[in-house]
Amino acid sequence: MKPILRFVFVLVLCLALIIGSYSLAMQLLTNMYDYRSPLLASPPIPGQSLGSPIARQVVFVIVDGLRYDTFIKSDVMPNLSQLRSIGAYAKMRSRIPTYSSPGYGVLLTGAWPEISDAPPFNPAYEDIHTISQDNLFSSAHRLGLKTGISAFYWFEKLIPQDSIDGSFYTSEEDQKADREVVDAALPWLSSGQYQFVLIHLDQVDYAGHHEGGPKSKNWDAAAKRADDLIGEILKKMDLTQDIILVVSDHGHIDSGGHGGQEDILRLEPFLLAGKGIQQGEIDDVQMADVAPTLAAILGLNIPASSQGQARFEWIKGLSSDTVSNLAYETSKQQSQLLQKYAVAIGAKLNMNDTIVDAQKTVSDYQSTFEQIRQTKINRQRTLRIGIGILCLVIIGFVLIRWKFFNTGWLFFGAIIYTVLFHAYYWLLGARQYSYSIANTELSLILPNGLAALIILLMIWIFFTWRNKSATSGIEMATFSGLLVLVIAFVTFLPVAAHWVWDGMFATWTLPNFGLHFLAMISLIQILFLGIGGLLLIGLSFWLRSRNKLEKV
Repeated sequence: MKPILRFVFVLVLCLALIIGSYSLAMQLLTNMYDYRSPLLASPPIPGQSLGSPIARQVVFVIVDGLRYDTFIKSDVMPNLSQLRSIGAYAKMRSRIPTYSSPGYGVLLTGAWPEISDAPPFNPAYEDIHTISQDNLFSSAHRLGLKTGISAFYWFEKLIPQDSIDGSFYTSEEDQKADREVVDAALPWLSSGQYQFVLIHLDQVDYAGHHEGGPKSKNWDAAAKRADDLIGEILKKMDLTQDIILVVSDHGHIDSGGHGGQEDILRLEPFLLAGKGIQQGEIDDVQMADVAPTLAAILGLNIPASSQGQARFEWIKGLSSDTVSNLAYETSKQQSQLLQKYAVAIGAKLNMNDTIVDAQKTVSDYQSTFEQIRQTKINRQRTLRIGIGILCLVIIGFVLIRWKFFNTGWLFFGAIIYTVLFHAYYWLLGARQYSYSIANTELSLILPNGLAALIILLMIWIFFTWRNKSATSGIEMATFSGLLVLVIAFVTFLPVAAHWVWDGMFATWTLPNFGLHFLAMISLIQILFLGIGGLLLIGLSFWLRSRNKLEKV
């Protein structure tokens, strides 16, 4: 290949890096915002109600972002401490992604993020869609219960508003907003006319994001104010007739932030107190258990897409009708969910898998659910692994045959780049390969992009000094571009791993978010490497032209 053609080829590939990496990164993000449940087109049909409510009113309080370790601090949250002394409390376990939107979806439907139909990533308000799956408020409305919700305005979009009798929404998240939220809800509690009320407090989450995180004194101060507001709520309630449930939607990492896979983010408080509730610490509760448990307390149907178990072993007030109906209705609901899901993903079920049997537990049905899900994932993954191996063989063959500027040394440079970048990332950067560290898109893009450029420049200086044989501007520019391309190829490997493991885009199932994050970080690097490649190509021409002028 002639030198000029080699140069044009390398230049075009550098431009392709910029366009391709930017486009793919945006599509990966958009795909998460746009993901919909595989049950969207055919949601399970709600079943029969479980009986009569066991309490005059049920108040469901979500303290957004509250960590379990803060929840148990008696000096910070004394009202919750007092509730623990009379109610049932537990550690609650959630799943990835640990953003608010999927957490709300699980709490409202009992379905995990993959099928609840709440957005997996937190979208802008105008982009939030109403969840398509059966939820607590729709169920309460069907049975004629009067419902109220006072909360952050995302709930206005997530919940069908024809299921709400009283509502107040705010676009703010701080202590002033929480004050307004509680002020709006207190008259509903005083009236005694509302059977089910959701109150959402957001200032703890605000402190996590904007006031230093859980290790800051601002965090405890926000938690204390939220606890004071819960105290005001309790003053309007009579726990001999009413029930209160307090939970969170996710935790926060120590520096503030959530969305990733860290254990601290998937451990939340669960506290149930009031009429008929036994006191004591209980076994861990799954976040998916909240909706069916509230359904049992309110006498609703089990939410039709629920993957959780109604936890009634510490509830004394359930009627005999409710207890007798619960096992059968749970089995019927789980059987229908399993059948709907199998049809939605194109899987096959055995007849025995869908038999309605009151002796079968939710775990039995969900085990089959996970089995057919994993079977389809493995089948698709095996095909991608085969394609990936074939691609590597072809690339290896081409590199062996194409002896151009000593590609072995260039791959060595790419390895050095990778080591230096991740050393920077771990020692000076975020230290966590997790979406929890990305409070804003710019906070993810700029530090990592600039680090990629600086490390690329260091590698280029070394290899340019070593490659003294490239005497012409075109040769030096081609070498610079090729160095960038080889580094970009190695940097692309996490993207390829993400594709092999989960497919590039989520369609019927959600990806491994750790791999998804690594793919995003890689694409950010490749974008800046492409930009750096164009700059180094121009710099190569300038250096060679300057060298010629000095010789003249």
